[in-house]
Amino acid sequence: MRLISWNVNGIRAAQKKGFLDWLQKEQPDILGLQETKAEPEQLNEELLKVPGYTAYWSSAEKKGYSGTALYTKIPPRQVRHGFDLPRFDREGRAVIAEYPEFTLLNIYFPNGKKDQERLNYKMDFYAATLAYCQKLQKAGQEIIICGDVNTAHQEIDLAHPQENSNTSGFLPIERAWIDRLLASGFVDTLRQFRPEPELYTWWDYKTHSRERNTGWRIDYFFTTAKLAGRLKNAFILAEVQGSDHCPVGIVL
Repeated sequence: MRLISWNVNGIRAAQKKGFLDWLQKEQPDILGLQETKAEPEQLNEELLKVPGYTAYWSSAEKKGYSGTALYTKIPPRQVRHGFDLPRFDREGRAVIAEYPEFTLLNIYFPNGKKDQERLNYKMDFYAATLAYCQKLQKAGQEIIICGDVNTAHQEIDLAHPQENSNTSGFLPIERAWIDRLLASGFVDTLRQFRPEPELYTWWDYKTHSRERNTGWRIDYFFTTAKLAGRLKNAFILAEVQGSDHCPVGIVL
């Protein structure tokens, strides 16, 4: 089973840059998208009805903002949109799909760079996510979290850690949340296979940083430990264009 996650930075823009051709070629069993920036009624039939897939969309109340989507070949038992917390759910940041063997949380985590209010929102969202996962764990469910976490975990996960030590996305409080997630029974899947540096998933458009590979690893797949034992591979598709992020994935 092949799962891929991608922050597309606007699904309509991504479509113009070859998204559907890429999807036809890759054919993941499950694809989670973040920052779709669209409501289903704004999309054409090519995006809504991709052959072989069922699509689920979670949109923000604010037009052209945030949003997540799930394309799946495997029929989920049920799909939920968000955590039943209006403060977060109104931004369309999560599509949660329950499958027979696991529950998948496809999440676009908030960015905290704008101001202190948004950083607080981000940290509250982190707390709500962990609480939701712990509730699922107590119910005996295995979990996969995929998406744009908007934080680099360790110094190895960004090109210039010292220069960004006071920047949201690499703050100690943000990084500590990933520590808590791992301590609660989750595994950073990529690091099971790729321990080396310079593995990034986001590059700043404005500074053309992708050309120099001076990026950040802020897109992840986390799984509960039992599922991690079934991992065959975890990967970054750094060559894939069409967004300021690239796709990441796992094979179970």
